[in-house]
Amino acid sequence: MKVDILTREYPPHVYGGAGVHAEELSKVLAERIDVTVRAFDGKRTEADIPAIPNAADAKGSLKVVGYDTPSELADANPALKTFGVDLQIANDVDADIIHAHTWYACLAGYMAKMLHGTPLVITAHSLEPFRPWKREQLGGGYNLSSWAEKDAYEHADRVIAVSGGMRKDILTAYPNLDPNKVVVVYNGITMADFATPAPDDPGWKVFERYHIDRSKPTLLFVGRITRQKGLPYLLKALHLISKDIQVVLCAGAPDTPEIAEEVKTAF
Repeated sequence: MKVDILTREYPPHVYGGAGVHAEELSKVLAERIDVTVRAFDGKRTEADIPAIPNAADAKGSLKVVGYDTPSELADANPALKTFGVDLQIANDVDADIIHAHTWYACLAGYMAKMLHGTPLVITAHSLEPFRPWKREQLGGGYNLSSWAEKDAYEHADRVIAVSGGMRKDILTAYPNLDPNKVVVVYNGITMADFATPAPDDPGWKVFERYHIDRSKPTLLFVGRITRQKGLPYLLKALHLISKDIQVVLCAGAPDTPEIAEEVKTAF
């Protein structure tokens, strides 16, 4: 069996959770089947392709194809740039199953389904109807991203929600979607990747660099500076937290200069 994973983010260009999800999923699937990842942000080198766990015993393979925005769309609305990449991906899909992630890849997935007759699976990481602030980024392009996502979801053969709450949101946003097609597959972690480092591990130096007390309870935020992550709300609530708890914010990749400034001011 062959699967094409369509994704905006993929190493070395990962800035959010969807990229992490796509990377980890592709590696595990490649232990079992042949996987081709079709991603944005240009061509990849062999060194950019993640290693397959247990590669010696792997029954599948992992290939990565990267796509650039067409030069004719260099100055276009971001949504149109996305569609320019999607058209290239849809043309190239060659698999038994298409697996698309986020609105960025939805148009490519749906067009490839129609063009090649290939079943389409979508994993829902977020939903455009519940992110109206994206109009700040895309302007009228938000209408295009919303249309592409809606059309793809309503014609997908299967939609994977990462939680029960996400499944409820999907069916609220897209009531024409058959509920029997929407299933929940929870996100997970590889516990071995989160073992406590040895006392002499050089990684501990980050605590020294930022004056973080290893002995104190810690509230840790890790994520992009974007509306749906709720960082401004967290900052407003910090005065309610015990002074015995230290707060560490690992926040980056702001969606817009405006929200970056808002977070800096709130901090």
